[in-house]
Amino acid sequence: MVIGERVYPTKLGTYCWTSTNQSICVDTAGPVELLKDVAPVSVQPGEVVKFAMNVEPKPNKYHVTQMTAEGSSIDVAVKENSFHAPAQKGTYYYSYGVWWMDELIENQSNGDAFYCFVLQVI
Repeated sequence: MVIGERVYPTKLGTYCWTSTNQSICVDTAGPVELLKDVAPVSVQPGEVVKFAMNVEPKPNKYHVTQMTAEGSSIDVAVKENSFHAPAQKGTYYYSYGVWWMDELIENQSNGDAFYCFVLQVI
């Protein structure tokens, strides 16, 4: 993810990839559990958070969910591969799901991955 001019790593969670001969899937804990020992990235209220992936082909479907340590979650609107950090101070956990949808077969995924990260709005 990119905030301002700085690039920050995300943590790979659950993923699944289908090739011609086989499927490989790995299931992990959720974002809050995966990130319990990770220092949050400090951001300003409303700051723009961008997603950057150095993979080809690029995924063609995206979804972002924001969670709190207490267990509440909401979907986050993503526009032009970015979103705005919350306006309220606090710690927020995110799951960034991406899919490589088949361009010929409707509703068929050739792979998916869920990346997670934590932001601290200051």
